[in-house]
Parts: sequence; structure tokens; C-alpha cells
Amino acid sequence: MTGDTDDVLQELLAGNEAHLERLSEGHFADVQEAQHPSVVSICCSDSRVSQEGMWDVEEPGTIFTPSNIGNQTWDAHEGERIVDGSLLYPIHHAGTEAVAVVGHTGCGAVTAAYDVAAGGELPEPEGVAKWVELLVPVVEDGLESDLVDRDVPETDVVNQLVEYNVDHQAQFLRDSGDVPEDVAVYGFVYDFHGVYGESKGRAYLVNLDGVTDPDEIATQVPDAYDDAVASLLY
Repeated sequence: MTGDTDDVLQELLAGNEAHLERLSEGHFADVQEAQHPSVVSICCSDSRVSQEGMWDVEEPGTIFTPSNIGNQTWDAHEGERIVDGSLLYPIHHAGTEAVAVVGHTGCGAVTAAYDVAAGGELPEPEGVAKWVELLVPVVEDGLESDLVDRDVPETDVVNQLVEYNVDHQAQFLRDSGDVPEDVAVYGFVYDFHGVYGESKGRAYLVNLDGVTDPDEIATQVPDAYDDAVASLLY
């Protein structure tokens, strides 16, 4: 074990020790036998984006938190796209009745898919390439649509495509027969660059059960959260 690796391990052990000291005696009492999270939140795998942190969640059993490259709601199976099992499990086996699809500004997965759509190569290794390749058609559709403005700097194009992808992933869930019609689907973009507004760290609601027009969404959320509704595509 190298010195740097040893330091990382010690940080992990120390962090878990601090976590343990903060827990009350009955912290897991209500969830030791079963879990009933109110929402499953599919987020992009990124060290800068904390699922529990963005929702200020500390209690276990509150939110089911799968992540993957590009916050994709599907997986590839025998040449077809099926709903990712980590989303379906809480819906079908834990009583979860809402899904949050969470992208984030500056997404590396969307950037990589954008590069491929522009003629670049898929990133290596194969385990990464698979997920980026699944995103490429979404990016291509976005670039061909009237919603994405291509006459802006590349970083701005990517951030528009991040939101486009969130909408696309949310619609895939709404169209799937594996997701009951009464399951709510929300789309968010977690902004830690100040792209949507000045509040870095806000999760902006960009899709509410298929509604993407921010003015229309704003009529369906409490006035106190008007600032959390925004879009780069409208």
C-alpha cells in the first residue's frame, strides 16, 4: 500500500468514525427490516454532486439514490433499452411513488457524447464507452432540435444538452410500461456553476410530469420556490 493510498484509507476510516459518533442510538430503528423511500433519485455519477446533500437528507430510508454516467434512466439489454433496475426496484418493491431525474451543469458524460457527435472517439475503457454511446443519440437529437442554440460557446451548448437529456430520460420513464402511471416524474438540473441563476448548489426544476415550460411549471409549485424553476431551453 502506497503512502497516498494509505492516507485515503485513513481518511475513510476517520470519516466513518465521525459519522458513527453522530448517530443516535435509534438512528436505524425504523428501517432495519424494510425501506419505503418516498422518492428514487437517479443522478449522474460525479464527486461534486451529493445526492443526500442536495436534498438535505440525513435520515436513512428517505431517498433511494442510484447513480450512473449521465443520469440515464435506461440500460441496454439484448439490443433494447429497458428501464434501469435500480429505478424499478424501489417502485415495485418498496412503495416509492416518485422519481427525480437529476442532471448537473458541466456534465462530463454529456460533454463526451457531444464530442462523439462532433466526430470524436468514444472514451475508454469499454465500461465508460458503453454509457457515453447510449447518450450520443440523445445529444444528436438535441442538436437537431429547435430547443438547443448551437451558436453559443461549447460550454453553453453542453449545459443546454444536459437539460435536454434530463427531459429525454424523464420522458422515457413516462413512456415505459414498467413505470406505473401514478408514479410522478420530476426533472432537475443541479447547478454548481451559476448557469441558471446566482444560487450555486440549487437543483432547478426543469420538468414536472412532462411539463417543461417554466411558466407553466411555476403555476404548480408554491410561490416560495419560484426561483427553483428555470430552463435553458425556453
